[in-house]
Amino acid sequence: MIKLDIVNRVAERTGVPKMKAEQAVDALFLSMKEALARGERIELRGFGVFVVKPRKRGVGRNPRTGEEVAIPQGKTIRFKPGKELQAHGFTAEEGEDIHDTETPVMRNE
Repeated sequence: MIKLDIVNRVAERTGVPKMKAEQAVDALFLSMKEALARGERIELRGFGVFVVKPRKRGVGRNPRTGEEVAIPQGKTIRFKPGKELQAHGFTAEEGEDIHDTETPVMRNE
Protein backbone atom coordinates (compact mmCIF):
# COMPACT_ATOMS: atom_id res chain seq x y z
CA MET A 1 0.00 0.00 0.00
CA ILE A 2 1.28 3.46 -0.88
CA LYS A 3 0.19 6.91 0.25
CA LEU A 4 -2.12 7.29 -2.75
CA ASP A 5 -3.98 4.13 -1.68
CA ILE A 6 -4.49 5.62 1.78
CA VAL A 7 -5.75 8.89 0.29
CA ASN A 8 -8.20 6.99 -1.93
CA ARG A 9 -9.52 4.94 1.00
CA VAL A 10 -9.97 8.03 3.16
CA ALA A 11 -11.88 9.73 0.33
CA GLU A 12 -14.08 6.66 -0.23
CA ARG A 13 -14.87 6.06 3.44
CA THR A 14 -15.52 9.68 4.37
CA GLY A 15 -17.07 10.98 1.18
CA VAL A 16 -14.69 13.95 1.08
CA PRO A 17 -13.03 14.95 -2.20
CA LYS A 18 -9.66 13.31 -2.90
CA MET A 19 -7.91 16.66 -2.68
CA LYS A 20 -9.19 17.22 0.88
CA ALA A 21 -8.36 13.61 1.81
CA GLU A 22 -4.80 14.11 0.53
CA GLN A 23 -4.44 17.28 2.60
CA ALA A 24 -5.64 15.40 5.70
CA VAL A 25 -3.27 12.48 5.11
CA ASP A 26 -0.36 14.85 4.46
CA ALA A 27 -1.15 16.79 7.66
CA LEU A 28 -1.24 13.55 9.66
CA PHE A 29 2.09 12.32 8.29
CA LEU A 30 3.73 15.73 8.78
CA SER A 31 2.56 15.84 12.40
CA MET A 32 3.92 12.35 12.99
CA LYS A 33 7.28 13.20 11.37
CA GLU A 34 7.63 16.34 13.48
CA ALA A 35 6.77 14.50 16.70
CA LEU A 36 9.27 11.72 15.97
CA ALA A 37 11.93 14.29 15.04
CA ARG A 38 11.42 15.81 18.51
CA GLY A 39 11.85 12.34 20.02
CA GLU A 40 8.22 12.11 21.10
CA ARG A 41 6.25 8.89 21.44
CA ILE A 42 3.15 8.47 19.27
CA GLU A 43 0.39 6.25 20.62
CA LEU A 44 -2.51 5.34 18.33
CA ARG A 45 -4.86 3.28 20.48
CA GLY A 46 -5.84 0.01 18.86
CA PHE A 47 -3.15 0.44 16.19
CA GLY A 48 0.18 0.73 17.98
CA VAL A 49 2.95 2.86 19.41
CA PHE A 50 5.90 4.52 17.65
CA VAL A 51 8.94 5.48 19.75
CA VAL A 52 12.36 6.89 18.99
CA LYS A 53 15.17 4.78 20.44
CA PRO A 54 18.90 5.46 20.49
CA ARG A 55 20.98 3.29 18.20
CA LYS A 56 24.39 2.24 19.43
CA ARG A 57 27.39 2.70 17.25
CA GLY A 58 29.23 -0.35 16.17
CA VAL A 59 30.97 -2.17 13.37
CA GLY A 60 29.23 -3.91 10.51
CA ARG A 61 30.43 -5.64 7.38
CA ASN A 62 29.85 -4.90 3.74
CA PRO A 63 28.15 -8.11 2.57
CA ARG A 64 29.80 -7.93 -0.88
CA THR A 65 33.38 -7.27 0.15
CA GLY A 66 33.47 -8.37 3.79
CA GLU A 67 35.09 -5.01 4.59
CA GLU A 68 34.34 -3.60 8.06
CA VAL A 69 32.13 -0.52 8.08
CA ALA A 70 31.65 1.85 11.01
CA ILE A 71 27.99 2.25 12.01
CA PRO A 72 27.46 5.69 13.57
CA GLN A 73 25.47 6.33 16.71
CA GLY A 74 22.00 7.61 15.91
CA LYS A 75 18.30 7.14 16.39
CA THR A 76 15.84 4.59 15.12
CA ILE A 77 12.06 4.29 15.21
CA ARG A 78 10.43 1.26 16.80
CA PHE A 79 6.80 0.24 16.35
CA LYS A 80 4.86 -1.96 18.73
CA PRO A 81 1.51 -3.15 17.37
CA GLY A 82 -1.61 -2.54 19.45
CA LYS A 83 -4.02 -5.22 20.63
CA GLU A 84 -6.12 -5.12 17.45
CA LEU A 85 -3.07 -5.74 15.24
CA GLN A 86 -1.77 -8.38 17.65
CA ALA A 87 -5.09 -10.19 17.21
CA HIS A 88 -4.16 -10.48 13.51
CA GLY A 89 -0.82 -12.11 14.34
CA PHE A 90 1.50 -9.08 14.48
CA THR A 91 3.90 -8.99 17.42
CA ALA A 92 6.64 -6.74 18.74
CA GLU A 93 10.28 -7.85 18.79
CA GLU A 94 11.21 -10.07 21.72
CA GLY A 95 12.11 -8.07 24.81
CA GLU A 96 10.87 -4.78 23.36
CA ASP A 97 8.90 -2.78 25.91
CA ILE A 98 8.25 0.66 24.49
CA HIS A 99 5.51 1.77 26.84
CA ASP A 100 7.15 4.72 28.58
CA THR A 101 4.77 6.92 30.56
CA GLU A 102 7.40 9.63 31.04
CA THR A 103 7.37 10.87 27.44
CA PRO A 104 4.69 13.01 25.73
CA VAL A 105 1.89 11.19 23.96
CA MET A 106 0.18 12.13 20.68
CA ARG A 107 -3.32 10.66 20.73
CA ASN A 108 -5.71 9.99 17.86
CA GLU A 109 -8.69 11.88 19.21
